[in-house]
Amino acid sequence: MNEGTVGVKRVDTRCCIVGGGPAGMMLGYLLARAGVDVLVLEKHSDFLRDFRGDTIHPSTLELMHELGLLEKFLQRPHDEVRQLNGWIGESRLHLADFTHLPTHCKFIAFMPQWDFLNFFAEQAMCYPSFRLLMNTEADDLLLENGVVTGVRAKSAQGEFAIHADLTVAADGRHSVIRQKSGLEIINLGAPMDVLWMHISRLESDPPVTLGRVEAGKFLAMLNRQTYWQCGLVIPKGSYDELRARGLPAFRAQLAELATFLRDRVEELADWEQIKLLTVMVDRLKRWWRPGLLCIGDAAHAMSPVGGVGINLAIQDAVAAANILAKPLRTRAAHHHELSRVQRRREFATRATQRMQIAIQNNVIKRVLGSTRIRAPWVLKLVDRWPLLQRIPARLIGIGFLPEHVKTQEAQPLR
Repeated sequence: MNEGTVGVKRVDTRCCIVGGGPAGMMLGYLLARAGVDVLVLEKHSDFLRDFRGDTIHPSTLELMHELGLLEKFLQRPHDEVRQLNGWIGESRLHLADFTHLPTHCKFIAFMPQWDFLNFFAEQAMCYPSFRLLMNTEADDLLLENGVVTGVRAKSAQGEFAIHADLTVAADGRHSVIRQKSGLEIINLGAPMDVLWMHISRLESDPPVTLGRVEAGKFLAMLNRQTYWQCGLVIPKGSYDELRARGLPAFRAQLAELATFLRDRVEELADWEQIKLLTVMVDRLKRWWRPGLLCIGDAAHAMSPVGGVGINLAIQDAVAAANILAKPLRTRAAHHHELSRVQRRREFATRATQRMQIAIQNNVIKRVLGSTRIRAPWVLKLVDRWPLLQRIPARLIGIGFLPEHVKTQEAQPLR
């Protein structure tokens, strides 16, 4: 680390990853494992953030197996879901069965995202070429003749000029680096937002993770053993109107959707306990420019439909490592190599977003605007024929074009 401009410390690295989320930590780990000097910047002082995606799908668990980390990973506290069920009106339906997937883990693992990120930070720190700077926020790009040469960042220790052969934006759907890059964003729209909250769970409650759909209402309920993580889907932009009606009316709406929670909705004593997720579905027209690559939500913000966002971001990271690790050991990544990452991942992204938008517009939007509800015949057919439940399980659990680890461990552990 050297002094650059007055008061600004200079840091040099082969690859600077902005954002310590699932995509950033997975890419940082894989590159360090492959012998690349890598620096990950995380703007918070820890990973402890609530109501972030925490569904670890079979495709991601398969990557853990390929890396030899699966057994160690599953020792962390988690819940396992082998089927997805839902209530639509008076009908309880079985919608997806993961037990037949061609993977080592035939379930979705629910693990708080901070546990997942801490796990990969610990694994990555075993490699001498990995560095993680917490509480360090990148706020601008460094440019030289139109090429991105790194980022400017700040922390409690001062300002940094981080020079890198490759900068990777993995800082989420509100990416500062994406904004500064000038890359064109294609907004695909979303008809809903989601309100997330915790409500305690009793042993007498239904044991399964499920969704509850009534006319004009949609509630997702994730079983966390000691509590329910509930997500109430609301029409886009309707939060202020809902809040104006008051907390008692909101609690009554929840109790109507999940009657077994009627005695516990009073636990929601303040709007601060209810977090608004503004749903966005978009993607970059081009994911890169010379010296810069965007992955995960920074390249394509996903709908919460199917809970696939984390897993798609991790797949991006694996593809990027497979393509870029070898060249990055000795030089900067060339334009055609950055373009290859997008070409590799774009089909899966587009296909998943197309599926999410179809569900948003043809199911969720109709539910939110309806005055009466009944289960569609297609879902009744899926419920009646267990073989059909393997189709949504495959789309959710594995997705389109799953990646496999092709990088090799190239340096000894510390």
